[in-house]
Amino acid sequence: MGKTSIIIYITIALLFLLLVTHTPDTPPNPRNRRIKIRNKFAFDPRHHHHEPVSFDPLVADIERKREDKEWERRRLETSRPELVHDSAAPGHESQPERVDFMDAEDYLNDKEKFNVTNRLLVLFPKIDVEPVDGYLSEHELIEWSLKQSEKEAMHRTKREMDVHDKNHDGFISFAEYKPPSWVHDSDESSFGNDMGWWKEEHFNASDADGDGLLNITEFNDFQHPADSKNPKLLQWLCKEEVRERDSDKDGKVNFQEFFHGLFDLVRNYGEEGHNSSYLSEDSVEAPAKKLFDELDKDGDGFLSDVELLHIIGKLHPSERYYAKQQVDYILSQADSDKDGRLSLTEMIENPYVFYSAIFIDEDNEHDIRDEFR
Repeated sequence: MGKTSIIIYITIALLFLLLVTHTPDTPPNPRNRRIKIRNKFAFDPRHHHHEPVSFDPLVADIERKREDKEWERRRLETSRPELVHDSAAPGHESQPERVDFMDAEDYLNDKEKFNVTNRLLVLFPKIDVEPVDGYLSEHELIEWSLKQSEKEAMHRTKREMDVHDKNHDGFISFAEYKPPSWVHDSDESSFGNDMGWWKEEHFNASDADGDGLLNITEFNDFQHPADSKNPKLLQWLCKEEVRERDSDKDGKVNFQEFFHGLFDLVRNYGEEGHNSSYLSEDSVEAPAKKLFDELDKDGDGFLSDVELLHIIGKLHPSERYYAKQQVDYILSQADSDKDGRLSLTEMIENPYVFYSAIFIDEDNEHDIRDEFR
């Protein structure tokens, strides 16, 4: 580390000591706050909404352990229902779910074990890397959030791979892969059956090297195609959009199908809180036609899967998009001087911005705060 970096962190440390000396242990909000681990376990992707990842890797690790425990319980219910039945027999003592995780929540709320200010002091230099200048830029914050998202996604992928890799060779064949149970239970007109998700075309598109097997990276792409750099998979996503929006089943998307099915997704991309339902159809038809004509490269009046490739990232936002949303929220709340970056002082003065997705007010434990949703 250069002399400049050392000087910067000595200055930061001195500022921190001043803040600790003059700042009370409790946050300025007079209402008591208690950090509570979220239950983020999703059982049915049809009802899935994007969950924000924890800013702090330590909290994320606790959440993953809780989720893993619930995952194993659900897996046992499916694979060995007789064991679950026996455990529910008379005389068996069962405890409320949250008791299993009381230790984790006590840990987070014990000042001797988990001090939010101290945690931010530890995290700051880990994020301040490009460049090391004593401030966290939007780019640095996005990269940090994206790194946490990718780690969480890979954790879930490894867990899924353990389930589907029947011969434990580190690869999954299509014969080994078993789609989620809700795909089998759904009717033919619902998501998962009328589209190619979880089917062989999806599987083959994820197979980047074409060997008929998915390794951990390819299986992660299979689970999260919007974040893949595999051109075959991105092309498959475009074909799925055509298949879903093509109401007259001619294999292409005409303007009306684009206008009533895709344009709102493209238009709302990056427009936080925008609701086009308040706008008249006439007011949005002209910009929709303009975009349609720009995408229609061959001028035949239809959009093919190839022509949709240009906007597929807006139709299926990646983790980078959600990371930016999370960072925009953080900056709006903690960037006190509005210079577009965060100092350590600003972070310490607004500590619960970075933990707001998981804290509740003690006087209302049902009021779980999650501003990122």
